[in-house]
Amino acid sequence: MIDTTPRPSVLFVCVHNAGRSQMAAAYATHLSAGAVEVRSAGSAPAESINPAVREAMLEEGIDISAEKPKILTTEAVQASDVVITMGCGDTCPFYPGKRYLDWTLDDPAGQGVGAVRPIRDEIKRRVTVLLEELGVPTVDLH
Repeated sequence: MIDTTPRPSVLFVCVHNAGRSQMAAAYATHLSAGAVEVRSAGSAPAESINPAVREAMLEEGIDISAEKPKILTTEAVQASDVVITMGCGDTCPFYPGKRYLDWTLDDPAGQGVGAVRPIRDEIKRRVTVLLEELGVPTVDLH
């Protein structure tokens, strides 16, 4: 029997798409074991992933070094069921029928890995709660 249930889709948005949204997207992908369609984007994308963020995620066994910051597009918002913003303010387009959440989190830009760890851990906690709300079973990373 083939499962034809549509996967929920989530878009994580922050300013540079180099830290918070990348961590959230990586956790959503890994913790849901691919049961959620995950996107991430930034309103003003950086050139590359924040090195301290990459290191903090490697400590969790998740390698995001191949990820590239992407520009936020109207299409990405339209294609997503849930849009989670993290400090991008009014730059995220609003569409009726989408679920919007605004997560207030410290910006890891310019921070060392020691300062990034608590941000990472809070993102993991919030992603876990989100997946539970979406009815998606989670897997343990370790």
